[in-house]
Order: sequence, then C-alpha cells, then structure tokens
Amino acid sequence: MTGRPTLLFGVGSMLGWSIWCGRDGAEVIGFGNRERARWPAGIDRGLHLNDPTEVAALFAAERPQLIVHCAGVCDVEVCEASPAFAHEVNVEGTRHLLAHAPADARVVYCSSDHVFGGDAGPYDEDAAPAPISVYGRTRVEAERLVRARANTLVVRSGLWIGPSATGRIGHLDWLRHRHRRGLPMTVVADEVRSAVWAADAAARVWALARSPLTGVRHITATRAVARPELARHVDRHFAIGATFGVQLRRDRRAPHIGNVELATRHTDALAAPLRSVVSC
Repeated sequence: MTGRPTLLFGVGSMLGWSIWCGRDGAEVIGFGNRERARWPAGIDRGLHLNDPTEVAALFAAERPQLIVHCAGVCDVEVCEASPAFAHEVNVEGTRHLLAHAPADARVVYCSSDHVFGGDAGPYDEDAAPAPISVYGRTRVEAERLVRARANTLVVRSGLWIGPSATGRIGHLDWLRHRHRRGLPMTVVADEVRSAVWAADAAARVWALARSPLTGVRHITATRAVARPELARHVDRHFAIGATFGVQLRRDRRAPHIGNVELATRHTDALAAPLRSVVSC
C-alpha cells in the first residue's frame, strides 16, 4: 500500500472494533456511529454512510488507498422490525461509499454468514446466497454492489468471540452484560456457526485486505459449533457464571439461521481455517 491512509468504517461494531485493535501500527482512520457520545481513545470521528452529502464531503477530504467496510445494522430483530431502516443503512450506505470513494481505492466489505439460511450447509464461496431474514437480504444486496466494482473483496464470517468497544456487542459481551444485570438469556439450539476468536479473525481480514485477492472469501473454522455448546464453553472459559435457556429456531420471534458452517473452495494460506473457539 502507498502512504495514503486506510479508512475503517464501523469501528464500533464487533468486527470493526477487533479490526481496529489489530491494526498493528497501520495508518488507519476509524469511523463509528455519529450519535455515540464518546469513543475509545484514538477514535474521534462519526459518520452516517447513508447520508450521501456527508460521504461525498469525507471523500473530498480523504483519499484512501484501502477501505475496510464493516459498518451496518446487524441486529436481526431490529432489521425485521424496521426493514426500510436496515436497507437505508446496509445497502444505501454501501452504495454511497462506493459512489464517492476514489476510483483506485481497494474496498474490503465484511459480510456475514447470514447470507445463507442454514438448510444446506456447509457453504463455500460458490454456494448461492439464500437469506431468510431482512438482515441477510440487505447483506446480499450490499455484496452485489461491492462485487460490481473493480478491486473489491467480500469477506464472509460467522461468529467472532471477543470484547467490543461498548461492552454490549457480540456473544461474549452479551453473556457478561446480561449475567451482570440478572437478565434472562436464551440461545438457539439448532443454530450452528463457524465461531473463531476475534483477534484471529481480525488478523485474517487485515491479511486479506492487504492482498491482491478479489471476489469472495470465507473465514472458516477448524470446526463448527452449535450455539448452546458455544455459550457453555465461553461461559467456562471466561468464568462468567451465566445461566441460559435453550429454544429451537421455530420458537423464536425473528428468523434464525440453522447450520451455516462456512467452508472454502480455496487452498492458499489465506484460506486456512482459523482455530475454533471451542477447540481451544
């Protein structure tokens, strides 16, 4: 990469925070939600990607060589309740970014295993997306926009396990927060995901971002794990002391994916599976 900076969108997300923490001295400008009152040290810029005027002004001032895009609304229930909002943020925000970014900038889009429904897993990069939720459909639409542009890479991943910027995002923080406040917790019995440590996944994203690879890449794990087993393992590993109930997908209000284990058709070093959280 040249001396031009890297822009990281969605630094307050689970993925974005892990990528930010693993930037390893690279010149990175991080952007989060503008409504957040305070950000951790080093992050002082808020942005709404779904505001085209704001996005245009940003790229008039900044000329990045690399853009890592992991911003968006990822809460499945929020997306189901507000599909227009989900589309505006996840799809239109991506459209504005691509429209105003420098033509020679490389764009890496962090997507999700929610582009699949879970009835035909495991899924490699050639598997046809089949989302079952509003959230999944917005991911598929955003991926199509990204892939229509040159020098882009879509990175799909399952669950990242690690801390977040707010202490409220992601599986680990969810367990800690709800246990601390005495709130009920329920995990889905028949949801199977590729779960990896956030630091490992962030390092892989940085390596992929700095590579010449384009198209779609999956971050795979040495094994897939059902949500109850994952919750029990994380609870023991971090000595949380949480208790939780178990439900089937069919009993949940929002649509839940099933077996969405990610596989890959690639054999190079950047396709090697990451260690599963539960195998450690």
